[in-house]
Formats: sequence, C-alpha cells, structure tokens
Amino acid sequence: MPKTITIDPVTRVEGHLKVKVELDSSNKVTTAYMTGNLFRDMENILKDRHPWDAIHITQRICGVCPVSHAIASVKANEQAMGFTPSSQATLQRSIIQAGNYLQDHILHFYHLSLMDYIIGPQLNPWSPGYDVDMRINSTETQRLINNYLEGLKVRRQAQEMVAILAGRVPHVMSIAPGGVTMPLEAGLISQMKSYLVTVKDFINNKYLPDVETLTSAYSDYFAIGQGPGNFLSYGVFDQADGKVLFKSGRLIKGVSESVDPHKISEYVQYSYYSSPSGLNPAKGQTTPAYGKSGAYTWLKAPRYEDQVYELGPLARMNINGYYNGKVSVMDRIKARALETQKIAEALTGWMNQLVPGPSAYQKITTPPDSGTGIGLTDAPRGGLGHWLSISDQKISSYQVITPTCWNASPRDDKGVPGVLEQALIGTQVADPERPIELLRIIHSFDPCTGCAVHVISPEKGIDKEFIATHPGVAGFGK
Repeated sequence: MPKTITIDPVTRVEGHLKVKVELDSSNKVTTAYMTGNLFRDMENILKDRHPWDAIHITQRICGVCPVSHAIASVKANEQAMGFTPSSQATLQRSIIQAGNYLQDHILHFYHLSLMDYIIGPQLNPWSPGYDVDMRINSTETQRLINNYLEGLKVRRQAQEMVAILAGRVPHVMSIAPGGVTMPLEAGLISQMKSYLVTVKDFINNKYLPDVETLTSAYSDYFAIGQGPGNFLSYGVFDQADGKVLFKSGRLIKGVSESVDPHKISEYVQYSYYSSPSGLNPAKGQTTPAYGKSGAYTWLKAPRYEDQVYELGPLARMNINGYYNGKVSVMDRIKARALETQKIAEALTGWMNQLVPGPSAYQKITTPPDSGTGIGLTDAPRGGLGHWLSISDQKISSYQVITPTCWNASPRDDKGVPGVLEQALIGTQVADPERPIELLRIIHSFDPCTGCAVHVISPEKGIDKEFIATHPGVAGFGK
C-alpha cells in the first residue's frame, strides 16, 4: 500500500487549499491531488446585475490582489461598449496595479514563503511549524526576521501609494468605465514618488539580497518542483504610448507563441460542477455539484489547446526574455524578486508622465444595451481573465479564470494533472511526518484559491437552510 500524506489546510496561502500525495516505498511522490475547498458562487451572483457592479464585486474574489480584478473587469466592460480609455487613464491604472504588485511580491517572499526555510520566534504567528532542513545560520536568520518585520511596514507604504490614485485599498474605488475618477494634484504625485523611494530602497537593499541568501543556501531547489515547463501570460501594464511592460504570449516546449482566448477551455470532470465540460469561458457555466463522483476540488481545469501551462512571475519573465533560468522552486522565487525590481524601476518613469488634473476620466452614464467583452490582464500570480456578456443593460453571463485555477487545477478530462500536481510528482520527501518539501513547492506558486473579506451580520446570521442543502459552500456545512 502506498503511503499517503494529506495537508489540510495548507497555511500561508490565500484561501482554502488542501494537498494529498501518495508516496512509493522510497518516499517519492507518485501521485498528487490539489483541492480548492471554497466555493462562493461569484459568477452566478453577478447575473442580472448592472455590468459595472462587476468591477467592485469581483474585487472581493481576492483581498490581496483586488486591483487586477478591477482592471480585468473594466477592460471587459469597455470592450463591450467599444470604449478606449485615454493615455492618462491607462497610465494611472498601470500605476495602481504596479503598486499592488510590489506589496504582493514582498508579501509572498517574507510572509508566505520564508518561514519554510528559517525558524522564526517561538510564538504566533511563527509557531508551530516544521523545523527540518534549516540551513541558514542564526545571524542571517535574525536579519531575515528583521526584514520580515520591516516588510510589513513597506507593504503598508506601497498600499498607501496605491490608495492615492485608487481611493482606498483593498477594493479600490476609482477604476471605472471611462478611466480613473480620482482627481490628481501635483502634491499627490510628489507623495507617491516619496513612497516609491522607500519601497525601492527596501527592494534593492533588503529583498534582493535576502533572495540571494535563500537561493544560495537552497541551490538544490533549482532542480525541484519543475512542473510541465510551458508558460502563458496575457500581458500586463499598458503604457501611455500603447506598449506594455510585459507582453502577452506563450512558451510551449521553448517555442514562443501568441495567445488567443478563444482557444481556452475549462474541464470539470474532476471538479464539483455538473456544467458541461470543455467549454470556452465565453460560453462557460458554473453549476455546483458538491459530492460529484470522482471530483475532488472546486477548481476547474483550464487548458490552452488542451495543454497545461504555468502562469505567474516566472512565466512573464521568461516570455519577455527577462529571465533565462530553469523551472523550479528557486527559479520562481528569484524571477519574482527580479520582476519586483523591474516594476519598481518602471514606476519611476510612469510617475514622471503623470499630468495633474481630471483628464484621466471621461464620464459614461449608461452601459450598452447588449455586448460582450473579454478583460485580460495578469495578476501577481499570473494571467487573469474576465468574460462578460450583457443583455438589456444587465449581466447575462460572467466567467472568471484566476491564475490559481491554472496552477492548482485538477486533472482534465484526459486525466492529465494540473501544474502544481505535476510539480509535486517525483519529489523526494525526507520525513513524511514533516513534509517540508511539499510546502516549499506549493508556496513557490503563491496559490490563491479565493481569499476575500467575509461579512456575517449578527442580526441576520447565516442562511442555515441554504448551507444545509449546499455542503461545502463558503466553507460552511462541512
């Protein structure tokens, strides 16, 4: 009988994630199953609502990177109405999104991944945790912990920088069809630049050296957690001159190809849905069927021409020729850090192009009577797509494919495992009671299965009848 390891929940990720692996007699992973344990039905919630509501509601899919959902949704809406935002609006949206990237990448390294490699203070939230295979000496460990704490402050400053243009963070308010609604004054531009100086200093003098310390100590992890080796990105950070910082594209078996969203399909044979399998998201359906025979996750299995693709910083950096390493745990961590530095440098130039005044917004009063739109961008974790259909000025269909749906997907209808499942297979586990190797691989992808702010009214409570008939929905009734 094979040995089985189940980690449920996987901590230090956004959302509710479970992993189960089977080991052979030498403790090598032979089979892996990634399970997303959360269903919140956002896509059906959006039906029959005003199309612009989606810009705010979809931000609640993720409390860490809501900006990317706002960008994807507003792109879908503007495409449906045939509107092109001004260069200043495009620029301001990219600045908002870039600032969110900076705080998110710092979060990933220090607060989600680092504790897989060092022993922190023996108190919450650092303890309890695995204490195996810790290779960094006490002096360097203390420096990393100090930077962990400083990173919390720097993340806050990056968020404050974003809030100047976004109105607030998280769940930004100023991104709307027509542009960016927040009036921009010269003093606010100077304030943003001041925040950016502090954030860039931390990236260059703390973050990058700390990544070098980690990758040097764990150089063997440049050969662990490979996955399929195919990359996909929708492109991100539109610029005022019409160019993008990271272009759209694919790398399949090392060959560069373009991206056509019509060639994406979502399979559900192993997912808790009774919807038809293999649909393009433009015709997608989300019909929950918890407990379906053979299913093991709420995540669908997106595929591009039936191929498995990895998304995220490593994909973006490779597709654009900014990184020439391999595919592994440490390559993901290193590529993310280098991407952070590149975005911070680009932000300096973008802020110099800002023009004070209300020129970034053109008022639009009503949505189209009917139309369709696809909003494609990249969230920090990878490509994010929103598919919108409008009838009678209301949403008739809305589908979202997040990057973690690609990376942590289940098997497709042909039985081919998803990216993370493939990355775990073949891993040698030294101690099945403390499988630190599995966590390091999972955390290198920075998975997010749908974190959000949940609100329950004490007066109204929870709809117990609904929960009783929908086990697993929103994490209740399990």
